[in-house]
Order: sequence, then structure tokens, then C-alpha cells
Amino acid sequence: MERAHRLLLDEEACNQVGKHQKAEFILEWLNHLKRLLPVTDRVDIRHNQRCLVDQLWEILINSPSGPTRWLLAHCLAVLYRLGDPIPSNLMVERCNDIIRSKDDSPSSQGRYEIMLSMERILRGLGVSAVSCHRDIYKVVRACLTDRSMAVRCAAAKVLLELQREAAFLWTSELENVATVCFRAFEGSNYNVRVSVSKLLGILLAAAVEPRQFTAPRQGARSQGSLEEVMELLSGGFLRGGGGFLRASGDMLKGTSSVSKDVRIGVTQAYVVFVSTLGSSWLEANFPAFLSLLMELASHVRATQTPADAAVTRRCVSFILRSTLGSLLGEKAQINAVKQLCLAVATQKRAVDAALTDRNVETKVSSADVSASQHVLVCCLLEMGALVQGLGSSAAPLLTDTTTALLDTVISVLLHPATLARLAAAWCLRCIAMAMPSHCSLLLDCCVERLVALKSSPDAVAGYGAAIAALVAAVQHCPLGIPHTKDKMVLDLAEDLLRSASQNSQISLQRTQAGWLLISSLITLGPAVVEHHLPRLLLLWKCVFPASLREQEMELRRGDYFTWQVTLEGRSGALSAMKNLLQHCRELVTDEVISRLLTPLTCAVALLTKLPALFRSYGNSVKSWSIVYRLRVYELLALLHPQTYQESFGLVMNQLVSDVSGQDNLNQTCSELSLLPPLCHRDDLPLAGPALHDTDHRYIEEQLHSSSVGGGSLDNDPFSLCERGYEILEQFVETVNQLKGQRQQTIQTHLCAALCSLLKVLHLLNPCVSSRKPVLMKTLMFKLKTARDAASRSGYALALGALYRYTGGISSPQHLSTCLGVLFTLSQDSTSPEVQTWSLHSLSLVVDLSGGLYRTHAEPSFTLVLRLLLSTPPTHPEVHYSLGRCLHCLITCLGPDLQGNGAAVSGLRSSCLVACGVMQDSPDCLVQARAISCLQQLHMFSPPHVNLTSLVPALCANLCSSFLCLRRAVVACLRQLVQREALEVSEHAIALVKELPRRDNTQLDVTIKEVGLEGALFILLDRESDFSLRKDIQETLVHMMAASATSSKLAHWLKLCKDVLSATTDGRAPLESKQEDEDADPGKDDDSSAFRARSESGGPFTALRSATRCFAMECVCRIIAQCETADPAHFDMALAQERRLHDSTDFLVLHLGDLVRMAFMASTDHSDELRLAGLQTLLVIIRQFSAIPEPEFPGHVILEQYQANVGAALRPAFTADAPPDITAKACQVCSAWIASGVVSDLRDLRRVHQLLVSSLAKVQSGREASSQLYNEAAAAMETLAVLKAWAEVYIVAVQRSKQKESSHRPADPSVSSLASDISGSESGGAGLLKLVQSELSTLSRLWLAALQDYALLTLPQEYSSQLPATGGSFYTAETVSQARRHYTSSWAPILHATSLWLHSTGFVMSDEAPANLSRPATPTSMGNRSSVGGAKSPEDINTDRLHLILGISVEFLCSPHSEDQMENITSCLRALQVLLEVSWPRAKIGNDQALSVELLSVLHRLMVTRESVSVQLAVLDLLQRIVAAAHEHIREKRHSAEVDDGAAEKETLPEFGEGRDTGGLVPGHSLVFGALELCLCVLVRKIPQLSPKLAGTSPTGPGGSAWTLTDSDCRLVASALCVLSELPSICSPEGSVSILPTVLYLLLGVLRELVHQPSAAIQALKSVLTSPMSRQEKCRGSWNLLLQSALNTLLTFWDSGTCVVDQVSLLTALTVFLLSAGPDVCTIEPLHKLCLQRFTTSIDSKDPLVISDSIVQVISAYICLLSPQKVERSRPQTPQELLGVLEGIRAMEALIQAADESQCPQLVAVLLPLLISFLLDENALSSAPLPSRSLHDSALKDLMRFGPQHPAVFRSLITTSPHLKSRLQAAIKGNQESLNIKASSANPAAHSTGKSSPSITLKTKFL
Repeated sequence: MERAHRLLLDEEACNQVGKHQKAEFILEWLNHLKRLLPVTDRVDIRHNQRCLVDQLWEILINSPSGPTRWLLAHCLAVLYRLGDPIPSNLMVERCNDIIRSKDDSPSSQGRYEIMLSMERILRGLGVSAVSCHRDIYKVVRACLTDRSMAVRCAAAKVLLELQREAAFLWTSELENVATVCFRAFEGSNYNVRVSVSKLLGILLAAAVEPRQFTAPRQGARSQGSLEEVMELLSGGFLRGGGGFLRASGDMLKGTSSVSKDVRIGVTQAYVVFVSTLGSSWLEANFPAFLSLLMELASHVRATQTPADAAVTRRCVSFILRSTLGSLLGEKAQINAVKQLCLAVATQKRAVDAALTDRNVETKVSSADVSASQHVLVCCLLEMGALVQGLGSSAAPLLTDTTTALLDTVISVLLHPATLARLAAAWCLRCIAMAMPSHCSLLLDCCVERLVALKSSPDAVAGYGAAIAALVAAVQHCPLGIPHTKDKMVLDLAEDLLRSASQNSQISLQRTQAGWLLISSLITLGPAVVEHHLPRLLLLWKCVFPASLREQEMELRRGDYFTWQVTLEGRSGALSAMKNLLQHCRELVTDEVISRLLTPLTCAVALLTKLPALFRSYGNSVKSWSIVYRLRVYELLALLHPQTYQESFGLVMNQLVSDVSGQDNLNQTCSELSLLPPLCHRDDLPLAGPALHDTDHRYIEEQLHSSSVGGGSLDNDPFSLCERGYEILEQFVETVNQLKGQRQQTIQTHLCAALCSLLKVLHLLNPCVSSRKPVLMKTLMFKLKTARDAASRSGYALALGALYRYTGGISSPQHLSTCLGVLFTLSQDSTSPEVQTWSLHSLSLVVDLSGGLYRTHAEPSFTLVLRLLLSTPPTHPEVHYSLGRCLHCLITCLGPDLQGNGAAVSGLRSSCLVACGVMQDSPDCLVQARAISCLQQLHMFSPPHVNLTSLVPALCANLCSSFLCLRRAVVACLRQLVQREALEVSEHAIALVKELPRRDNTQLDVTIKEVGLEGALFILLDRESDFSLRKDIQETLVHMMAASATSSKLAHWLKLCKDVLSATTDGRAPLESKQEDEDADPGKDDDSSAFRARSESGGPFTALRSATRCFAMECVCRIIAQCETADPAHFDMALAQERRLHDSTDFLVLHLGDLVRMAFMASTDHSDELRLAGLQTLLVIIRQFSAIPEPEFPGHVILEQYQANVGAALRPAFTADAPPDITAKACQVCSAWIASGVVSDLRDLRRVHQLLVSSLAKVQSGREASSQLYNEAAAAMETLAVLKAWAEVYIVAVQRSKQKESSHRPADPSVSSLASDISGSESGGAGLLKLVQSELSTLSRLWLAALQDYALLTLPQEYSSQLPATGGSFYTAETVSQARRHYTSSWAPILHATSLWLHSTGFVMSDEAPANLSRPATPTSMGNRSSVGGAKSPEDINTDRLHLILGISVEFLCSPHSEDQMENITSCLRALQVLLEVSWPRAKIGNDQALSVELLSVLHRLMVTRESVSVQLAVLDLLQRIVAAAHEHIREKRHSAEVDDGAAEKETLPEFGEGRDTGGLVPGHSLVFGALELCLCVLVRKIPQLSPKLAGTSPTGPGGSAWTLTDSDCRLVASALCVLSELPSICSPEGSVSILPTVLYLLLGVLRELVHQPSAAIQALKSVLTSPMSRQEKCRGSWNLLLQSALNTLLTFWDSGTCVVDQVSLLTALTVFLLSAGPDVCTIEPLHKLCLQRFTTSIDSKDPLVISDSIVQVISAYICLLSPQKVERSRPQTPQELLGVLEGIRAMEALIQAADESQCPQLVAVLLPLLISFLLDENALSSAPLPSRSLHDSALKDLMRFGPQHPAVFRSLITTSPHLKSRLQAAIKGNQESLNIKASSANPAAHSTGKSSPSITLKTKFL
């Protein structure tokens, strides 16, 4: 193919390839030439022009394919335009000669080609061809009624092109053209109807509003009026194209000969007509248009029969829906609703006046009533659709007194026509769905009127239908209706059924209304129905006979009217049963089925008696019996066949009779109505044009509707298989007795039933799989012998389906055989039907063969391309099948298409050529398939798909009139933008710039202004197809993800802002002014800018609320994307700096636009948009609240938008605000207050006041709001309010604590911004003060909510414990709905309740809220005891504690909510807060089982959650639980000491775990559980502690310290702290049991974390100083274990090659020596080893080690010997005194020689030693001389060292009271001793006065 890429055709290469490859070669060359000519120099073109023309002419005369001819013609045109144009005349003459030489009566293919040529000629000549316009018109007009549908389509396109310049088509010839168009609709297919209706609609639009001025000629028609045009269209609708004589004859006969094809085509023309004129014209002329349209709906010729009337109503409804629903904006739609309402009121007044007129001559006739009902039905249905589409934006319509919408619709409920009443009921249903707040009100109104007018048949039927419609609408309204309403409806239904027999005139209506109400009630779901199920079962029992015998007796009595009522009642009962199975399947238990069995048996038995009723009463019971039969079959189809096993044979026989019955045989049956549920979805597009989704499906379905009686055979396999052959035999016998059309009808029914049977039974796969070889041979034989096209097509499809349902093809031989047959069939050009289905079967084979098919890929590609080139476009179904084959071939090759080999390149080229051919097809399905193939090719080989040509082709079809094409385009775009979003957008803009002006549309203008993204937003606003809307949204999301965080951020934000502002609603927002009069003027001005509802001049106009909601979702997505992108998006200073240098854009710079959009959405009239706006505001607050303002230090950037946030929130707290909006607003309020943005208490009070108002609404209880919505909605709002208050209270307490900490010494962990916030009044005590004013009320409500939640989370087996009347905020009937609201709210409430209890210290207050009207605690928690008396405060506190503990433990055992991490944190914090209070701490410490359960939950949480914060909180809770147990045991020991009066304080009673044996029982031991948890933490962070994992660290012992993070170290330290406390809560024997484990872990951590030993050393010191080490019972065991531990510690110096941190080890050794005592440390050889370690350290070359070793030696030995040892053996001889004094002198020398950093430590060792040498006044007088000398020396040294080291001295005296008292006693004693000496030496001086001591003693050394 590379040789084809030249300017001139390489004839040598072309002749070398085969015949089929030659056509592909030429096509590829022409494609290349088409792209090459425009960019080639004109000189080169002129030089090669003659040769090129000859080559092109040679190709032309060899009969090329259609695509080749089109390309050739295009190349010739470009060649003559760029080269020498003179020879073009010669070329035209030569072409004319060829045409003349052909037959004068060309085939349909020839006529089709001629039409295409004329279209292109007219397009090229434009106004220049005006002289021949009429000649062309005469020729083309005849082709509009051609027998070939393709010719009709082509002729319509020619006239469509002609009307651009030929004004006579929409002036003088308009009526003739319209008549021809009507005739063209007769017998047409879908494509013809679309093309001709487009032509007719555009011509009529031009007649009403001419595009150009035309001078009127004599006798010529001037500009047409709307009335004339509508009359023309209505004439076609009513009379068709048969002319006046035919219409007159039909009128005389009383029949209608206008086919459905014509009426559907005219309907489409109506839509095109209005769409062409545009939305502005429709809005201005809608009253007149509606009036004329209603004349059509009520015309007698359009409603002669019920079938005609149904078609007419559907056509008119389609016109209204397609115009009003698609063209008008919300404001115009509201005006349209008003006009429709006026039309309804006019019709109703006319009927009422006629009905009340007593004049017989003027009394209304049945024809008039019938005519009015059709108008009312069309208007009411469209009103309902419009209101439902508008949603809550339609609220002003209900308050408009001039329109009186509700009164008007309700008045129609009394119309005498059933259809009108049902339409009014449906309209009310739509209103209720759009505005759920009116559902309850409408329900009350209808019930009230029904009760008042219960004696009127029309009132009963009308209001009954309305009530049923309103109740059925509740399932689509999330907020629901109050439970009292469903009880009211059931009571009303029962009353109607009971009173049905009282008045025979209204028996039918009451019976029908009663069961209709019950059926609608069941749609509310099992939560509602389960409360009424017993009453329903009783009603079903009463409506059917008690037995079959009683039913037999029924048949012998009664008249036709009795049987009408009976059948009506039983049909209604069966319908209610069906609804029960559909909507409440879980309630249909075996018991319920057993109670329904008797009514069901009687219902089935009555089927066989219906013929007898026909014979007795004739047609008077026929319609009722048909409905009854249908209801029975619908119910049986939902039941298991074993349920009615006894009646199964009777049912099957009756089904055979119904399917083959005479009534069904006389009716036409369309196969297309039975195929969709039976066929595979891939087969449907080929089955018929109406089976694929189109924009006109609503009316196209009318062509294929059928009235088939009976039901289907959708039953259980086990029962059907037993009688299946008998059933088939009965069918065969019936078929053999019929002939002609009747036989065909029954065959259709039989095939549909059999297919349904096989599908449901899943019999096809096993049966076919087991007989696959036989079936293969049979099919092959049939394909070879069959001659008719239908048989060959069926067998070909069966061949592919055989492999589809048997798992594919695994045999190469079978594959080759199958391909040979299918290849042959697909080339049968004489039968397009055979080609279509054989190619479809081939695609199945390709798809199911997988890699096995790759060897056949090349010939398959050749076949597909050859057939594409040779098959004429008049057979689009063949092209579609070829496209499917191509798609499957691309999938088969997959990534192999990326290869660069010659073979792969050839296949890839064939793919692209084939896709190009299909893209040029006029059929929409083929074009869609081409796009799908290119999409698939792009998936596997992206570089080889040219986006430059693909994207423009996609954009050109973006607004196609064919739904399938739009779907394919958007699906392809969705894939493309995932890889190349920017390139796709650029190509789209480039396309629009190159389009000629005449081809520009509004969408193209939008692409120019806002790019492809804006065009997709417009398409999203117009589309109603769900799947297409979803694809458009995903495409926009992918495009946004690719560019929103980079260069196009501003573009996307502006686009979303423009979409949000695009509304024609000029009404003011819900909050149009600031209500705070004390607001700053600047803030008011700022907020006023935010009130702008729309910006003029935007690219969008009148977008709907759903589209604007999606724009808000896009804003939230942009914020979320920026969160994971550049940090500068949320840093104002960084963003401003980088923008100056990089010229990049960041989100924080657009904060004003974000807040503005959130404000606009939050104050809109659409509830959905308000919710989206509040959600966006919440996201903004969470993301931007902590960003500082660079220009104003200490402030954040959101502060400037305080007024706007308040204004956005205020409308959500009005009295009429829906609960869901108020709930969302509460969430925003709490986030705003918790964010800390507000720094002024006055500003904070504004938002706080909103929460106060919501709290007041909550306190009012179930009053106003509960009358409009379900009680679950009130629970949602209440819990949202309580949750918001809880979050605010939590933040207030935290800020208060921050403020308190800010007054303490500076805390470096608190930032300056946090300090400023916490220091302000609003951040600290101010906010807490605001909350505390409501705390008494909130606390009761919080406790009530928690109790409700605790009950609702009980397992199903404890459901009996739920209160019968419900809880505080939910009712018993709304348990399931309310449970999810509690699940989303309980965690913050739990935390807040714990904080409140902490603040009260569990001390109850007698204060009660003054305005609390609702019962706070329904089960009287805290009010009454179980025996009826008042509970004590102790019991109340115990209940509250257990409530919080129970909720927390239950959740932490199995976290299951969406916000589980937040809820886990809330639970842990709540438990932490509780354990800070002494009373709950004592309770938990006293209950060991509870403590053990808590530890078990915490252990599971530690294992399953990797969050550091959660793990730290778990360990903190563990410490608190252990501390609580320690306090409890210490209290018990103290009490025992006091009670026993123990003489020896060191002998403690044996309290604690372990008791006398020392055993710890797993699962019951607190100590064991704590050990497990600590071991879990330590081993996970330091695996080397486990013997199994020892040596796994590559760095050896001590190496893991460098791999632990700070958080890991904190976790280890917390675990060690807990370990050190565990011996204290054990008995002496128990402490001995756990001590080895504790010491092993402590020393193991010290060994591994030797570089960070502080935590381990501290924990070791705690263990060594434990009181248990001094217990007589365990002292010996402790000493032995501590000696072993000391020996282990001493071995750490001999750790091999590891670098030992001697300083840390020396510190640990010193702690051991100081804390363990002489009994442990002085034992040899441990004492010797200790000295060796110190000696070795002193000899170290490291100065740090030397210095530390000196300090540790002094600490370990001198301090060890004193003061404890000095206390016991003071120096008794001068020699001992001298040794002590020398030691003191050595320490003084060390202090003087030590470094400044070491000096305080040495002084801190010496000063306690010196104080220990002092004696008090009593001991001093009796002490020996060496002791007194030591006392004097120590006192002098203290006087000398104190002033030199005042800080150390002050710290020592402050922290050691016993040292302070000893020093004071020694000074006092020394003073008295001196005084005595002085008085004895100088009595005179003593007598004259006091003398000063010789030494002045100082006690303050500052």
C-alpha cells in the first residue's frame, strides 16, 4: 500500500496485485490523492493533470464501486479547481454520453445514484442553478413515492438541498409538496420517515418565517400563517395523501384509511417544524400552537376507534414532549405549564357546563366528552412531564393563584371519562415526585374529597386513582410520607371494599378503587407492608371463595353485573398479590404462601369457567374476564410452580387454549413485539429498525404493537419438564388445523413461547452442548439443500448461535468448514437478507474463535472490504453486518495491530479503508458501526488512528438526529479523551474554524467559544437518554481530569460558572439580602456581588437544573484533583509567587469564583442544585479553611467570605426547607465553625444562631415537618442537627484546652496561627460559652440518640427488645429507613456526650431544659427503674457508662460504616475522655471482665488498623485501663491495711492478679491481655524480639533503631510504659509469673534500640523500684530474676561485631545498680563485672564515654552507699569518718573538674548525700562524735555548695519534701546547739540579750 501513496497511480504495482486487492489499491490511492491535491503546488498539478485525468477516466469506465466513484469524483473536482478548469466541460460531456448509453428506465440503484448526483450538483451550484430548479423538482417529486426506500430518502435530501434556493417549494408548491410527502410516508420505513419529515418540517417552517424575501407573483402564495401550516399538517394526519375523494369515501363508510406510517411521519414533521423555528418562536406562539394541536387531538377522524385515538394521543404527546421538553428553558417551560393548565381548565369548564345544563338539546353528547378527554389526556400528561422535569423549580406554579394548577388538575378527577381521570391522577403523581413536600397535602386533600363524595361513581374512581398514584409516587421520593398516611389509605381501601355492595351503582368503582389503593400501598415496600400484612391476608381471603366447592356454587347464581364486580374485585386482589411479590419478596414466607394457596387455587380454577360465563352473559363480561386472565398469568409467572403444583396441568391447558384461541388468531401479531425479550441484544439491530433505540421510539412502537392475549410460559423447570412434550403436541395439533394468516399468528406465538421456555429453563446450553456434532451436520446439510432465502438466513444464524451457546470453537477443522459455508453465503449478492444474516453469523464465529481465528484474518479482511465496496448503499443492513464483522476482526487481532510488518500494515490499512467506506454510508447504524470500529482500533493501536480526521467526523455527528449515532460518537470521545484529551479538544476547535458559514450550527458556535467541553454540556442538557447522559458526563470528567489541574484550570472554572449562570429564571434567589444589620458595609457589598443570578452574554442559555447540578459536581471534582496535584493549589503565598515567575494558574487564586458558584447554587430554587451547592461549600471550607492570608498575618483567606457563607446557609434553615437540605446545611455549619475561620464572636454568633433555630425545631418534636414527610426524614434532620452541635461542642472543648495551655509555658508544638485562634474569645471560651447555654438540652437529646442507636444495632434475634412505639427520633414503622441516619451520626454524638460527662464529672444536675417538649428518652433511661421506682444517680451513671461502652465496643469489634476511620477515632477519644474521670475509671477498674473485653477489642483494632493515630490512641487507652486497675487494687490494699491495722507496712494483702498461685488465665486476665497487646506492638515494630524472627535484621542488634520512625518510637515507648506497670496490678506470686516476660521484653528493646534507650531505661527503673520487689513472699524470686536480668545486661558489651553504645548501656547499668539494691548488685561475680564495665569505660578513648563513666561511677557507688547505707551504719570510728570525708572531697574534685554540662548531674548526686549526713536536734545530742563531726562537715559543705548551684538546689528541695524537712530540722537543731554553747560560755551576755551566732545559716540560695 505504500506504493499507492503517490500523486500518479502506480499502474505497474496496481496490475501486479489480484483483482480484489486492485480495488483496495485504487481506493487507497484515491484517498491519498484526496489529501494530497490541496497541498500540492499548482504547477505540479497542471504538469500532471492530463495524466491524472486519463488515469481517473480509466478507473471510471471500469465500473468501480460506489465508494470508489465518490472519491474519484471528488478528486476530479479538486483537480479541475486547482488545475486547468477548461477540460472539465469535456469530462462532463463524456459522463453524459455514458449515462445516455444506459437503459432509459434505470434500476432503483440507478435512480438512487441520480438523486445523489442531483443533491451534489445543487449543493455545488447554489443559486446558479435557479433556471433548472423546477425541472429538477418535477423529476424528484416522483421519486419521493418510489418503491425503493433508499430512493425516497435520496429524493428527500435532494429537495432539502433544493429548498435552500428554490423559494417556490415553500410558497406556491407547498401544498403539492406536502401531499407528496404524505404519500411518501405510506409504507415507509424509519429512515424514510425521518428524511421526509425533516423535509416537510423545514419547508413549513420556511413558509411561516421565510429565510429570504421573495417578491409575490400573480396568483402565487404569500407567506403562510401558522393556522394554514397547521391545517396542512393536520390534513395529512387526518386524511393522509389519498386525496379528497378517498377521504370522503372513508368518511361515508365510517372508517379510517390513514395508516400509522403516515400519522407517525406527520408527527415527526410537526417536531421538525417547531424545532426549525426555534425556542423563541415556540415560546411566543405556544398558545396558538397548542390550540391548533388540541383541535387535532380532539378531531373525530383522528379518534374514530380506540386504536386510532390511542395513536393520536401518543402522537400529540410526542409533539409536545419533543418540543416543550427539548427546546424550552425552565422559565419558558413554566409558562408552557400555565398555558396547558388554562387549556385543561377551559375543557373542564366546558364539560361541566354541558353536564349541568338541563336543556336536552344542548346537553353534552358522548362524542363531546370523548373529544374533551383526548385533549385533557395530552395536556395533563405533558403538564406532568414538564413539572417532573422542573422539579422543585416548579414550586411557584403551585402558589400562583391565577393559574390554580392543583385545583385545575384535581377538578379533572371528576371528569366522566376514565382516561381523563387517570391522566389527572398521573399528573398529580408527577407533581408529587417533583415536589415531595406536597405529596402528603395532596393525599389528605384527595382522601377528604373521596370521603365527602363517596356516593359519586366518578369521584370514587377519580380520587381513588389519584390517591393510588400519589402513594405509588412515594417510592421515588426519598423523604417519603408519614406512616399515618399509609394506615389512612388502608383504612379507606377497606371501607370502600366493605361498602361496595351497599350501592350497586358504584359497586364497580368502589371495588376497583379499593384494590387500586391496596396495590399502590404495597409499593411502599416491606418496611411499611409488614405492619399491614395480616389485614391484607384477610382481605385476600375474603375476596375469594373458601373452597372450590363454594366456587362451583357461585357459578349457579348471580347476574352479569354481579360477575363484573366479582371479576373486578378478584383481578384487583391478584394485582395486589403480584405487587407483593415484586416489591416485598422478603415478606412472602412459606406461611404467607400457605395462606394464599386457597385463593390462588380458586383463581386458577375460575379460568376454566370463563367460557361458561361468556355463554351465559355474552360480551358484558368479556373485558373483565380478559383482565382477570391476564392478572392470573402475571401472578403465576412470579410464583414457583411448586406453589400451584396441583393446578399446574389446568394452567398449562388453559395457556394452550389462550395462545391458540380464536380471539388471538383474529388479531394481527408483530414478531417485533415478541422478539426483544427473547433475542440476544446484538441481534436486535438487524431484526428491525424499531428495535434499536431511537429518538422516535415512543411513536415508532405503535407500528409494531399487538394485542396478543394470554401469558408466557415463564415457569420453573422441574414442573414444566414433566409435561413439556404434551404441551408441544397440543400446540402442533392446533397448528395443523389452521391455515394462512391464522397459522402464521399461532406459529409466532408458539415460537415465542418455546423460546421463552428454553430461556427460562436454561435448557438450551446443556441440550445443545450434548448434541453439538449432530446439530452441526444437520445445519450444514440444510444450508446446502435449502433454496429459499428465509431458510438459508435462519440456518446461517443458527450456525453462529450454536457456537454462542456452546462456548465457542475449539477445533480448527470445524472452524474451516464453518467459514467455508459462511463465506459462500455472504457473497450471495442476489439475496441481501442471506448476506446480512450470514455475515452476522460470521461475526459470531470470529468473536468466539479467539486466537484460533488469526490464521483466517487476512482473507476475512479481504472479504469484508470487497463486500463493502461492491454492496450498494441501498442495502444498509448488509453494511451493518460487515461493520460488525470488522469490529470482531479488530478485536481478534488485538494488540497485534501495532506491529510494523508488511502483513500487519496491510491489515491495518484495510481496517482504515473499510472504516472510511462505512463512514460515508448514508445509514446511521452503519456510521455508528464505523465509529465503533475506529474506537476499537484506537484501543489496540492508538498511533495509527488519525485524530485529525476522526475528531472532526465525531463532532459533525455530535448533534445527529439519530440516537444510535450520538451514542457511538460520545462513546468514542469518552475513550479518546482518556488518552489525548487536549488533542481532541484542539482538533474540535480547528474543525469549527474551517467549516463554511452555511454549515455552522449553534453547537459549532459553542465549540468556538468554549471548546468541545461546552458543546458536551449543551448536549448533556438536551439529551434525555440515560446511558448517553452518563457517557457525556464521563467524557467531561476525563477531559477535566486531563487538564483541569494544569493550563486549563481557569477555562474549566469559567465553564462551570457559565453553566451555573445559564438560566432564564429572573426570580431572586431564596436569600436576596443580608439580614444581619450589624454586618460590615464591606461585607454587604461583597455579598451583593454574589447575588448575581446570571451573567449576560454567556455562551449558554436556559440550561436545566440537572446540568447545573453536574457543573457543581465538576467543581468538587476539580478541587479533589487539585488536592493530589501541586501543593501551590492550596497555598496562597506560594501560588502568588509561582504565578509571577511561571505564569501558571492555581486553584487558590480562584477562591472567589468557587465561593460565588457555591453561593449561587445554594440559593437556587432547585432542591437538587441547593444540595450540590451546599456540598461544594462544604468542600471549600474543608480545603481552604487553614490557608493563611499572606497580606494579613494571623488571618486566613476564607475570612473575607463570612457574610457569603452565612447568606448561603440561611435559606436552608427556613421553616419550609426540606429536611435533607437542612441536614446538609447543618453539616456545613459545623464545618464552618470547626474550621476556625471565624475570629470574631459576633460573626460566629450569626452561624451559631442558625444551629440554635434548628435545635428549636428539633425540640418541637413531630409536628409540622412530620406531617409532610416520613418520620425517617424527621429523624435524619434531627440527627443532623445533633451531630452538628456535637461537632461544634467537640471543637469548642478542644479550643478551650488550647487556650488554657497557651497561658502555660510556651508550647513549641502549637503554631502561631493556632495560638492566635485559640487565644481569641471565639476560638476558646467564647465558643464553648455559646454551646454551654444549650448543653442541658443537647445532653439529653444526645443520650436519647445514643440509646436509639444502641437499640437499632441489636442483632435480629433481639429485635423484640425494640420499643413497640419506636424511639426518641424514629417510629417503629420507620426502623429500617432511620437506621442509616443513625449510622452516619452516632460517632460525633458519642464523643460529645463523653466530653459532657467528663465536664460534669458524672455528677447529675437537677436542671432541666425549659423548652424541651419531645421525650428525650423513650425507654425512660435515667428516669425510672425497672421496678417502677426512681433510679439513683449511681444507677443512672452506670446506665450511661454502659451505653457509651456498649456502643463503642460493638462498633470497634466490626467497623462497617463508610467513615470507619473517623468513627474509630471518635470511639477511642470518647473512651479516653471517660477514663479521665475518677468515677468511670473506678467502675472499669472494678469490673475485670469489662476491662478484659476492652483489651480484646483494642488488640483486634491494633492488628487490623495501620493508622498511627489509632494505634497511639489504643495504647493510651491501654495505659488508662491498667492505671484504673492499679488504682482499684491500691484502694483495696489500702482498705485492707486500715481494716486490719497491719503493723508492718511492707506486708501488703495479696490483692491483684495471680492470687496465691500466680496463674493468669487467658481470656479472663487483664494482665495477660495487656501483655498480648504490648507484645503485638513490640514484635510488629521490632521483629528481632521474637525468637522465630531473631537475626532477621540485616544490621544486627541495635540496627533497627535507625529504621523506626518517630511515631514507631512513641508506640514502643507507650508499650514499655504499660509493661512496667503490670507487676503493680499483680499479686506477689503473679508478679513473679510475669516478671521474666517483662524483663525479657525490656532488655530486648534496650538491646535493639540501644541508640534510643530512654523509654526502655525508664520502664526498667519502674520495674526495679516496684513495690513487689520488697514483698517478703516474692523478694527472693524477684532478686534471682533481677540478678539474671543484670547478668543479661552485662553481656550486651560482648555483642560481637556490633558497635555498642556504651553510654546507653552504662546508663542502664547505673539505673540497675541504683534501683535494684545491694541484694541484687553486690552478688559476685555480678559486682565484679559491673566494676569491670565501669573501669573499661573510664579507659575508653572516647571523651564522652569517659565523662559519662565517671558520672555513672559516682552515681552507682557513692550514691549507692549513701544515703541508704549511711542511714543504717554511720561512721563510728575516726577511721570510718575519714573514709567518708575523703569520698566527699573526691566528689568535690570531680565536680570542679567536670564539664559544665555534667556538673549539674554530679551536684544533684552530692547534695542528697550531704543532706543524708545531717542529724535532727534529738539525734544530734545523743550521736557519737564521728557522726556529729560528719553532721558539721556536711552542713558547712551545704552552705558552700548551695549558693554556687542555686538552680540544682532549688529543684532538689522542691521535688523532695523529705530532704527539705530534714535540712530544716538539722538547721534548727544546730542553731539551738550553738545557743546552748554560747549561753554556757558567757552567762552575762545571755542575761543581757541574745547574741548572734558565729555562723550565719542560709536557707535561700538564690
